[in-house]
Amino acid sequence: MTRLSPLVFHAFVLPLLALLALAGVLIGSAPLGWLVVLHVLVIKMLPTGWSDPSSVSSAEQAIVWLIRLPRVFVAAVVGAGLATAGAMMQSLFRNPLADPGLTGVGPGAVLGAVVVFVTGWSTISVVALPFTAIISALLALVLVYAVATRAGVTPTTTLLLSGIAIGAFLTATASLLLSLNVVTWQVAQEIVFWTMGGLESRTWAHVWLSAPLVGIGLVSAWLQSGTMDVLLLGEPHAASRGVDVEGAKRILLFTAALLTGASVAVAGLIGFVGLVVPHGVRLLIGPRHRTLLPAAAPAGAAFLIACDIAARTARPPAEIRLGVVTALCGAPIFLVILLKRLRGDAR
Repeated sequence: MTRLSPLVFHAFVLPLLALLALAGVLIGSAPLGWLVVLHVLVIKMLPTGWSDPSSVSSAEQAIVWLIRLPRVFVAAVVGAGLATAGAMMQSLFRNPLADPGLTGVGPGAVLGAVVVFVTGWSTISVVALPFTAIISALLALVLVYAVATRAGVTPTTTLLLSGIAIGAFLTATASLLLSLNVVTWQVAQEIVFWTMGGLESRTWAHVWLSAPLVGIGLVSAWLQSGTMDVLLLGEPHAASRGVDVEGAKRILLFTAALLTGASVAVAGLIGFVGLVVPHGVRLLIGPRHRTLLPAAAPAGAAFLIACDIAARTARPPAEIRLGVVTALCGAPIFLVILLKRLRGDAR
């Protein structure tokens, strides 16, 4: 397969991301013109006098600024975070089938969210749910790492198995809490909808909570790109090159957990973004992480914005859960990639 240069890839993906972001603001149950969106942005972001506030109604301002724009930003942040975390996990485990949930971070965030719903803490503040989900996701990683580590060494195989086992336990615990509270229909519905992923009712508070954490994770991942390139050649080779293998693993795991936890916390469980996007980008531009990571982030953002547009327009006025749409879109793409890979190996 002919690979693209990073410049050509970005020349295609970045304009596509901008167009999808604009479409995410324009398209909805109440269609808006791009001039209306432009006026609202000028009113909200530039000093008084640049635009007449009476040129757009208060309802249009609320739709653009308080409903759709935060939703598009959250989708972009979550997509970029999950795609980058997926690329890191695939590098750490040296397996293109690895995804961000392998270390128990996703199930940990789900359990934290379920506890918030069951206890009623979600009514205290809009950030109670995402904040608790992030903390519980990081605690799950700490537990998985502690179980997998012996004498300061953490074999990736043991880490993988520990993540699967503890993730299953955390998922079972969340399901138990759900079954005990299923008689409370509203709570049960909120839990089920959250575990299926979605971006409805997202506000600027969700943006300000997730964006800085994902931004820190993206920078940290890029700074570790050289280490990830060396780790792909095997841990003994990396150690011979002077890499602190165990220290690098800890940094990579924490960074991936931060990206995944911050993303899951504001969007619920979103599958296949961290699996399909980095794998597809790697096939297009190559495995070198200094170019792969900056390419995976905008590609993941564009993919999730497109899926969110499909989720809220496929069956109006109701919405399809975003996690369902990403699975429906991502699974066939992944199967095509896998079949092509298998055919190539067969030759």
